[in-house]
Amino acid sequence: MNEVDCIVIGAGVIGLAAARALARDGRAVLILERERHFGMHTSSRNSEVIHAGIHYRPGSLKARTCVSGRDLLYRYCTERGIAHRRCGKYIVATAEEQLPLLHAIESLARGNGVFDVEWLSAEQARRSEPALCCEAVLCSPSTGIIDSHAYMLSLLADLEAHGGQIAYGAAVTRLRPTSSGVEISIESEPRPVLRAQIVVNCAGLEAHKVAASIDGFPRGQIPSVRYAKGSYFALLGSAPFGHLIYPVPEPGGLGIHMTLDLAGQVRFGPDVEWVEEVDYAVDAARAEKFYGAIRRYWPQLADGQLSPAYAGVRPKLPGLGEAAADFCVSTPTDHGVAGIVNLFGVESPGLTASLALADHVASLVGALT
Repeated sequence: MNEVDCIVIGAGVIGLAAARALARDGRAVLILERERHFGMHTSSRNSEVIHAGIHYRPGSLKARTCVSGRDLLYRYCTERGIAHRRCGKYIVATAEEQLPLLHAIESLARGNGVFDVEWLSAEQARRSEPALCCEAVLCSPSTGIIDSHAYMLSLLADLEAHGGQIAYGAAVTRLRPTSSGVEISIESEPRPVLRAQIVVNCAGLEAHKVAASIDGFPRGQIPSVRYAKGSYFALLGSAPFGHLIYPVPEPGGLGIHMTLDLAGQVRFGPDVEWVEEVDYAVDAARAEKFYGAIRRYWPQLADGQLSPAYAGVRPKLPGLGEAAADFCVSTPTDHGVAGIVNLFGVESPGLTASLALADHVASLVGALT
Protein backbone atom coordinates (compact mmCIF):
# COMPACT_ATOMS: atom_id res chain seq x y z
CA MET A 1 0.00 0.00 0.00
CA ASN A 2 1.37 3.38 -1.01
CA GLU A 3 1.80 5.99 1.72
CA VAL A 4 1.22 9.74 1.25
CA ASP A 5 1.00 12.65 3.66
CA CYS A 6 -2.15 14.33 2.28
CA ILE A 7 -4.86 13.16 -0.08
CA VAL A 8 -7.22 15.75 -1.55
CA ILE A 9 -10.38 14.31 -3.09
CA GLY A 10 -11.63 16.39 -6.01
CA ALA A 11 -9.88 18.58 -8.56
CA GLY A 12 -12.32 21.43 -8.78
CA VAL A 13 -11.01 24.90 -8.03
CA ILE A 14 -11.22 24.34 -4.26
CA GLY A 15 -9.42 21.00 -4.39
CA LEU A 16 -6.70 22.44 -6.62
CA ALA A 17 -6.24 25.49 -4.41
CA ALA A 18 -6.23 23.44 -1.20
CA ALA A 19 -3.72 20.94 -2.61
CA ARG A 20 -1.50 23.82 -3.74
CA ALA A 21 -1.61 25.41 -0.29
CA LEU A 22 -0.75 22.11 1.42
CA ALA A 23 2.12 21.43 -0.99
CA ARG A 24 3.48 24.94 -0.42
CA ASP A 25 3.56 24.04 3.28
CA GLY A 26 5.96 21.24 2.40
CA ARG A 27 3.50 18.35 2.46
CA ALA A 28 3.44 15.44 0.01
CA VAL A 29 0.05 15.87 -1.69
CA LEU A 30 -1.91 13.74 -4.13
CA ILE A 31 -5.25 14.77 -5.66
CA LEU A 32 -7.68 11.98 -6.52
CA GLU A 33 -10.13 13.06 -9.24
CA ARG A 34 -12.79 10.73 -10.60
CA GLU A 35 -13.10 12.57 -13.94
CA ARG A 36 -10.55 12.67 -16.76
CA HIS A 37 -9.80 16.37 -16.33
CA PHE A 38 -9.84 18.95 -13.57
CA GLY A 39 -12.75 21.34 -12.99
CA MET A 40 -15.40 19.37 -14.86
CA HIS A 41 -18.37 20.35 -12.70
CA THR A 42 -19.28 23.42 -10.61
CA SER A 43 -15.87 25.06 -11.10
CA SER A 44 -16.31 25.35 -14.86
CA ARG A 45 -20.07 25.76 -15.03
CA ASN A 46 -20.59 29.17 -13.48
CA SER A 47 -20.50 32.87 -14.35
CA GLU A 48 -16.70 33.23 -13.94
CA VAL A 49 -17.27 36.28 -11.76
CA ILE A 50 -14.82 37.59 -9.17
CA HIS A 51 -17.24 38.64 -6.44
CA ALA A 52 -16.66 41.64 -4.19
CA GLY A 53 -18.13 40.06 -1.04
CA ILE A 54 -21.34 42.03 -0.66
CA HIS A 55 -24.09 39.40 -0.46
CA TYR A 56 -23.02 37.32 2.54
CA ARG A 57 -23.65 37.42 6.27
CA PRO A 58 -20.93 39.49 7.99
CA GLY A 59 -18.54 37.32 9.96
CA SER A 60 -19.43 34.14 8.07
CA LEU A 61 -16.71 32.00 6.53
CA LYS A 62 -18.27 32.70 3.13
CA ALA A 63 -18.00 36.46 3.62
CA ARG A 64 -14.50 36.42 5.09
CA THR A 65 -13.01 34.16 2.44
CA CYS A 66 -14.77 35.99 -0.38
CA VAL A 67 -13.43 39.40 0.61
CA SER A 68 -9.89 38.24 1.34
CA GLY A 69 -9.97 35.78 -1.53
CA ARG A 70 -10.99 38.51 -3.96
CA ASP A 71 -7.84 40.49 -3.19
CA LEU A 72 -5.66 37.37 -3.29
CA LEU A 73 -7.20 36.36 -6.61
CA TYR A 74 -6.71 39.73 -8.31
CA ARG A 75 -3.09 39.74 -7.12
CA TYR A 76 -2.55 36.15 -8.27
CA CYS A 77 -4.00 36.86 -11.71
CA THR A 78 -1.78 39.92 -12.13
CA GLU A 79 1.35 38.07 -11.04
CA ARG A 80 0.66 35.01 -13.21
CA GLY A 81 -0.69 36.80 -16.27
CA ILE A 82 -4.13 35.16 -16.00
CA ALA A 83 -6.73 37.00 -18.06
CA HIS A 84 -9.20 38.92 -15.92
CA ARG A 85 -10.95 42.29 -15.87
CA ARG A 86 -12.29 44.42 -13.03
CA CYS A 87 -15.39 45.51 -14.94
CA GLY A 88 -17.69 46.27 -11.99
CA LYS A 89 -21.33 45.36 -11.61
CA TYR A 90 -24.63 47.14 -11.22
CA ILE A 91 -27.22 45.65 -8.87
CA VAL A 92 -30.48 46.99 -10.24
CA ALA A 93 -33.75 47.87 -8.57
CA THR A 94 -36.36 47.96 -11.32
CA ALA A 95 -39.22 49.02 -9.04
CA GLU A 96 -39.43 51.31 -6.04
CA GLU A 97 -40.42 48.46 -3.72
CA GLN A 98 -37.03 46.82 -4.42
CA LEU A 99 -35.05 49.75 -2.99
CA PRO A 100 -35.04 48.31 0.56
CA LEU A 101 -33.35 45.21 -0.87
CA LEU A 102 -30.54 47.37 -2.26
CA HIS A 103 -30.19 49.06 1.13
CA ALA A 104 -29.94 45.61 2.74
CA ILE A 105 -27.18 44.61 0.31
CA GLU A 106 -25.33 47.85 1.02
CA SER A 107 -25.53 47.09 4.74
CA LEU A 108 -24.11 43.59 4.19
CA ALA A 109 -21.32 45.03 2.05
CA ARG A 110 -20.27 47.53 4.67
CA GLY A 111 -20.52 44.88 7.37
CA ASN A 112 -18.02 42.86 5.36
CA GLY A 113 -15.61 45.77 4.99
CA VAL A 114 -16.54 46.47 1.37
CA PHE A 115 -16.79 50.24 1.38
CA ASP A 116 -16.48 51.05 -2.32
CA VAL A 117 -20.13 50.35 -3.18
CA GLU A 118 -22.02 53.44 -4.28
CA TRP A 119 -25.54 54.46 -5.15
CA LEU A 120 -26.50 55.69 -8.60
CA SER A 121 -29.80 57.24 -9.53
CA ALA A 122 -31.53 56.03 -12.67
CA GLU A 123 -30.22 59.08 -14.50
CA GLN A 124 -26.65 58.53 -13.31
CA ALA A 125 -26.76 54.84 -14.24
CA ARG A 126 -28.03 55.57 -17.75
CA ARG A 127 -25.13 57.92 -18.41
CA SER A 128 -22.84 54.90 -18.56
CA GLU A 129 -25.48 52.30 -19.49
CA PRO A 130 -28.11 54.01 -21.70
CA ALA A 131 -30.06 50.79 -22.32
CA LEU A 132 -30.60 50.10 -18.62
CA CYS A 133 -34.09 50.38 -17.13
CA CYS A 134 -33.99 50.96 -13.38
CA GLU A 135 -35.16 52.97 -10.39
CA ALA A 136 -31.69 52.98 -8.82
CA VAL A 137 -28.44 51.03 -8.88
CA LEU A 138 -25.96 49.85 -6.27
CA CYS A 139 -22.59 49.84 -8.02
CA SER A 140 -19.85 47.39 -7.02
CA PRO A 141 -16.62 48.47 -8.74
CA SER A 142 -14.58 45.61 -7.22
CA THR A 143 -16.49 42.92 -9.10
CA GLY A 144 -14.73 41.38 -12.09
CA ILE A 145 -14.44 38.42 -14.45
CA ILE A 146 -11.75 35.77 -14.87
CA ASP A 147 -10.64 32.99 -17.20
CA SER A 148 -11.42 30.20 -14.74
CA HIS A 149 -9.79 27.46 -16.84
CA ALA A 150 -6.49 29.34 -17.02
CA TYR A 151 -6.70 29.94 -13.27
CA MET A 152 -7.23 26.26 -12.47
CA LEU A 153 -4.43 25.28 -14.85
CA SER A 154 -2.11 27.67 -13.00
CA LEU A 155 -3.10 26.20 -9.62
CA LEU A 156 -2.28 22.73 -10.93
CA ALA A 157 1.07 23.94 -12.25
CA ASP A 158 1.85 25.43 -8.82
CA LEU A 159 0.93 22.16 -7.13
CA GLU A 160 3.19 20.16 -9.41
CA ALA A 161 6.04 22.66 -9.03
CA HIS A 162 5.92 21.96 -5.27
CA GLY A 163 6.01 18.19 -5.78
CA GLY A 164 2.27 17.50 -5.70
CA GLN A 165 0.56 15.10 -8.06
CA ILE A 166 -2.88 14.40 -9.48
CA ALA A 167 -4.48 11.10 -10.47
CA TYR A 168 -7.44 11.15 -12.87
CA GLY A 169 -10.07 8.46 -13.19
CA ALA A 170 -9.65 7.74 -9.48
CA ALA A 171 -13.11 7.53 -7.93
CA VAL A 172 -12.89 7.05 -4.16
CA THR A 173 -15.27 4.33 -2.97
CA ARG A 174 -14.29 3.83 0.67
CA LEU A 175 -12.23 5.51 3.38
CA ARG A 176 -11.21 3.53 6.45
CA PRO A 177 -9.62 5.44 9.35
CA THR A 178 -7.03 3.34 11.20
CA SER A 179 -4.46 3.96 13.91
CA SER A 180 -1.78 4.41 11.21
CA GLY A 181 -3.74 6.63 8.83
CA VAL A 182 -6.74 6.67 6.52
CA GLU A 183 -6.88 3.82 4.03
CA ILE A 184 -8.37 4.74 0.66
CA SER A 185 -10.10 2.39 -1.75
CA ILE A 186 -10.42 3.29 -5.43
CA GLU A 187 -13.10 2.03 -7.79
CA SER A 188 -12.11 -1.21 -9.56
CA GLU A 189 -9.40 -2.01 -6.99
CA PRO A 190 -10.19 -5.04 -4.76
CA ARG A 191 -8.44 -3.63 -1.65
CA PRO A 192 -7.20 -0.23 -0.37
CA VAL A 193 -4.38 1.20 -2.47
CA LEU A 194 -3.36 4.28 -0.47
CA ARG A 195 -2.90 5.35 3.11
CA ALA A 196 -2.78 9.03 4.09
CA GLN A 197 -2.31 10.88 7.34
CA ILE A 198 -4.80 13.55 6.23
CA VAL A 199 -7.69 13.35 3.76
CA VAL A 200 -9.32 16.58 2.61
CA ASN A 201 -12.71 15.98 1.03
CA CYS A 202 -13.19 18.65 -1.67
CA ALA A 203 -15.54 16.55 -3.79
CA GLY A 204 -18.04 19.38 -4.34
CA LEU A 205 -21.36 17.99 -5.51
CA GLU A 206 -20.35 14.56 -4.17
CA ALA A 207 -18.76 15.67 -0.89
CA HIS A 208 -21.63 14.39 1.23
CA LYS A 209 -21.45 11.02 -0.56
CA VAL A 210 -17.70 10.79 0.01
CA ALA A 211 -18.28 11.52 3.71
CA ALA A 212 -20.88 8.76 3.82
CA SER A 213 -18.24 6.31 2.50
CA ILE A 214 -16.00 6.87 5.57
CA ASP A 215 -16.16 3.92 7.94
CA GLY A 216 -17.57 4.96 11.29
CA PHE A 217 -18.25 8.55 10.27
CA PRO A 218 -21.19 9.98 12.27
CA ARG A 219 -24.12 10.45 9.91
CA GLY A 220 -25.32 13.41 11.92
CA GLN A 221 -22.20 15.29 10.80
CA ILE A 222 -23.10 14.97 7.11
CA PRO A 223 -25.40 17.84 6.13
CA SER A 224 -28.33 17.38 3.81
CA VAL A 225 -27.61 18.82 0.38
CA ARG A 226 -29.96 20.11 -2.30
CA TYR A 227 -28.94 20.53 -5.92
CA ALA A 228 -29.78 23.90 -7.47
CA LYS A 229 -29.44 23.66 -11.22
CA GLY A 230 -28.84 26.90 -13.07
CA SER A 231 -29.16 27.28 -16.82
CA TYR A 232 -27.46 29.94 -18.94
CA PHE A 233 -28.48 31.45 -22.25
CA ALA A 234 -26.14 33.25 -24.65
CA LEU A 235 -27.08 36.51 -26.35
CA LEU A 236 -27.09 36.49 -30.13
CA GLY A 237 -25.79 40.00 -30.72
CA SER A 238 -23.45 42.56 -29.26
CA ALA A 239 -23.21 43.35 -25.56
CA PRO A 240 -25.78 45.94 -24.44
CA PHE A 241 -23.84 46.81 -21.26
CA GLY A 242 -20.23 47.27 -20.19
CA HIS A 243 -20.88 46.38 -16.55
CA LEU A 244 -22.23 43.12 -15.22
CA ILE A 245 -25.95 43.63 -14.56
CA TYR A 246 -27.60 41.90 -11.61
CA PRO A 247 -31.23 42.14 -10.49
CA VAL A 248 -32.00 41.99 -6.77
CA PRO A 249 -31.42 38.45 -5.42
CA GLU A 250 -34.04 35.71 -5.50
CA PRO A 251 -34.39 32.61 -3.29
CA GLY A 252 -31.54 30.22 -4.10
CA GLY A 253 -29.41 32.63 -6.10
CA LEU A 254 -28.58 36.13 -7.26
CA GLY A 255 -31.19 36.27 -10.00
CA ILE A 256 -30.87 36.01 -13.78
CA HIS A 257 -27.99 38.38 -14.33
CA MET A 258 -25.99 39.48 -17.34
CA THR A 259 -22.31 38.61 -17.39
CA LEU A 260 -19.57 38.98 -19.95
CA ASP A 261 -16.70 36.70 -20.77
CA LEU A 262 -13.27 38.08 -21.60
CA ALA A 263 -14.05 37.90 -25.33
CA GLY A 264 -17.09 40.14 -24.83
CA GLN A 265 -19.69 37.39 -25.28
CA VAL A 266 -22.85 37.97 -23.23
CA ARG A 267 -24.61 35.28 -21.26
CA PHE A 268 -27.60 35.44 -18.95
CA GLY A 269 -28.20 33.24 -15.93
CA PRO A 270 -28.35 31.25 -13.88
CA ASP A 271 -31.93 30.61 -12.95
CA VAL A 272 -32.80 28.21 -10.13
CA GLU A 273 -34.26 24.76 -10.72
CA TRP A 274 -34.22 22.28 -7.84
CA VAL A 275 -33.19 18.84 -9.09
CA GLU A 276 -32.53 15.42 -7.54
CA GLU A 277 -29.59 14.45 -9.75
CA VAL A 278 -26.79 16.28 -11.54
CA ASP A 279 -28.02 17.13 -15.04
CA TYR A 280 -26.41 19.63 -17.41
CA ALA A 281 -28.97 19.65 -20.23
CA VAL A 282 -30.44 23.09 -20.98
CA ASP A 283 -34.16 23.09 -21.66
CA ALA A 284 -34.75 25.65 -24.44
CA ALA A 285 -38.27 26.21 -23.08
CA ARG A 286 -36.77 27.93 -20.02
CA ALA A 287 -35.93 30.87 -22.27
CA GLU A 288 -39.46 32.21 -21.73
CA LYS A 289 -38.68 32.89 -18.08
CA PHE A 290 -35.36 34.47 -19.07
CA TYR A 291 -36.97 36.89 -21.51
CA GLY A 292 -39.37 38.10 -18.83
CA ALA A 293 -36.67 38.54 -16.18
CA ILE A 294 -34.16 40.26 -18.47
CA ARG A 295 -36.67 42.68 -19.98
CA ARG A 296 -37.28 44.15 -16.53
CA TYR A 297 -33.84 45.78 -16.78
CA TRP A 298 -33.28 45.58 -20.56
CA PRO A 299 -36.63 46.10 -22.32
CA GLN A 300 -34.99 46.17 -25.77
CA LEU A 301 -34.22 42.43 -25.72
CA ALA A 302 -35.82 41.09 -28.89
CA ASP A 303 -37.47 37.71 -29.39
CA GLY A 304 -35.08 35.09 -30.71
CA GLN A 305 -31.95 36.70 -29.25
CA LEU A 306 -31.35 34.03 -26.59
CA SER A 307 -29.72 30.69 -27.34
CA PRO A 308 -29.17 27.80 -24.85
CA ALA A 309 -25.57 27.87 -23.61
CA TYR A 310 -24.79 25.57 -20.66
CA ALA A 311 -25.92 24.66 -17.16
CA GLY A 312 -24.31 24.18 -13.78
CA VAL A 313 -25.37 22.64 -10.48
CA ARG A 314 -24.69 24.15 -7.05
CA PRO A 315 -24.64 22.18 -3.79
CA LYS A 316 -26.94 24.02 -1.37
CA LEU A 317 -26.94 23.48 2.37
CA PRO A 318 -29.95 24.34 4.55
CA GLY A 319 -29.75 27.82 6.00
CA LEU A 320 -31.72 30.95 6.78
CA GLY A 321 -33.29 30.85 3.35
CA GLU A 322 -31.87 28.85 0.47
CA ALA A 323 -29.08 31.33 -0.37
CA ALA A 324 -27.96 31.99 3.18
CA ALA A 325 -26.07 28.87 4.30
CA ASP A 326 -22.38 29.29 5.04
CA PHE A 327 -19.53 27.19 3.71
CA CYS A 328 -19.09 24.20 6.00
CA VAL A 329 -15.56 23.01 6.84
CA SER A 330 -15.51 20.23 9.44
CA THR A 331 -12.47 18.73 11.14
CA PRO A 332 -11.90 15.97 13.75
CA THR A 333 -12.71 18.55 16.42
CA ASP A 334 -16.25 18.67 14.97
CA HIS A 335 -16.88 15.05 14.00
CA GLY A 336 -14.35 13.03 16.02
CA VAL A 337 -12.82 11.03 13.13
CA ALA A 338 -9.04 11.44 12.98
CA GLY A 339 -7.42 12.57 9.77
CA ILE A 340 -10.56 13.77 7.97
CA VAL A 341 -11.39 17.31 6.83
CA ASN A 342 -14.65 17.76 4.93
CA LEU A 343 -15.81 20.76 2.89
CA PHE A 344 -19.56 20.89 2.28
CA GLY A 345 -21.74 23.36 0.40
CA VAL A 346 -18.92 25.21 -1.35
CA GLU A 347 -20.79 26.99 -4.14
CA SER A 348 -20.72 30.65 -5.17
CA PRO A 349 -18.53 32.55 -4.31
CA GLY A 350 -16.22 29.54 -4.13
CA LEU A 351 -14.19 30.56 -7.19
CA THR A 352 -13.48 33.98 -5.66
CA ALA A 353 -12.87 32.55 -2.19
CA SER A 354 -10.67 29.67 -3.36
CA LEU A 355 -7.23 30.97 -2.35
CA ALA A 356 -8.41 32.23 1.04
CA LEU A 357 -10.43 29.07 1.70
CA ALA A 358 -7.38 26.99 0.76
CA ASP A 359 -5.23 28.88 3.25
CA HIS A 360 -7.91 28.27 5.89
CA VAL A 361 -7.89 24.54 5.15
CA ALA A 362 -4.07 24.42 5.24
CA SER A 363 -4.08 26.11 8.66
CA LEU A 364 -6.62 23.61 9.97
CA VAL A 365 -4.53 20.72 8.68
CA GLY A 366 -1.46 22.26 10.28
CA ALA A 367 -3.25 22.26 13.62
CA LEU A 368 -3.99 18.54 13.27
CA THR A 369 -0.40 17.42 12.67
